[in-house]
Amino acid sequence: MNLKLVTPEGRSEEERIFEMLQNSRQQIDSEISKAVIGQKEIIDQLLIALFAGGHCLITGAPGLAKTLLVNSLAQVFKLKSQRIQFTPDLMPADITGTEILAADSQDEQGLKFVKGPVFTNILLADEINRTPPKTQAALLEAMQEKQVTVTGVKYELDKPFFVLATQNPIEMEGTYPLPEAQLDRFMFNLVIDYLSEDDEVAVVTQTTARDSEPIVPLFTGHDIQQFHQFVRDVPVAEEIVRYAVQLCAASRPHQPGTPDFVNEWVNWGAGLRAAQSLILGAKARAVLWGRVHVTMEDIQALLAPVLRHRILINYRAEAEGITVEQIVQQLIESTKRPVAA
Repeated sequence: MNLKLVTPEGRSEEERIFEMLQNSRQQIDSEISKAVIGQKEIIDQLLIALFAGGHCLITGAPGLAKTLLVNSLAQVFKLKSQRIQFTPDLMPADITGTEILAADSQDEQGLKFVKGPVFTNILLADEINRTPPKTQAALLEAMQEKQVTVTGVKYELDKPFFVLATQNPIEMEGTYPLPEAQLDRFMFNLVIDYLSEDDEVAVVTQTTARDSEPIVPLFTGHDIQQFHQFVRDVPVAEEIVRYAVQLCAASRPHQPGTPDFVNEWVNWGAGLRAAQSLILGAKARAVLWGRVHVTMEDIQALLAPVLRHRILINYRAEAEGITVEQIVQQLIESTKRPVAA
């Protein structure tokens, strides 16, 4: 991508979008900090996913401001947001919508489709692992095709459309783990941890005093769609793409060239969609960091969020206390760095 120097007059559309993206990180941090304290890395990764057009799975204990963070993002981007609390009795129609019998102005009865909460810009699927697979699957078409089908009729979803789903890692009794096919549709799996002591003091002080300042919208849905196209146009050197593919391929056990530790600890590795998410996320990260080219550091920084939900470890790894994060780190250390042609 050849960007000209930004001048007060005669800026191209690409230059204008690039400047907006460069300034967005600090502006968004400033607005979200009115409601959410800390979690800077999580906020950065959420922004990368939003600018790349991907969905996120957010894992964390209750009370870590997952819902507040999603709602704050929706306000910053002036987007419609809906929240679904997933429960064991939730039905697919509760997500997609249903047809009802209604009368028109001439008192003639007919079927009318009533849209469900999936018709929004940001859908917060709260505790998605607490609903049966049939209801979980209702999100598959929406996430992949940006549409839903009801009684054979297709309905396009609003644009842009993001699914930010949360999982509670505790109280796993009575839950329904997401199948690998659905997990693969999430670009990132983000883990929210407890705040530091200083941040917790700030949260308690702020939330027990006066109401926080209102969040000022900075961007529109149209801006985000422009960001999506700009991010996809960011160039990537072939050796960087090959490096991403090699990292993901190395996570697959019992394949030619697979490291011994993967064969020992992994039951199932990452597929092709992992490399696609890795490159697309690296492009968005590069732009947010003020660059129009992808580096190896972009790939390494996003490898854990991309592979965390795509690598299935075996019982031996669990018995030895091996985590996916440790396997990802070893993949980085054992995979040869790219060399420019």
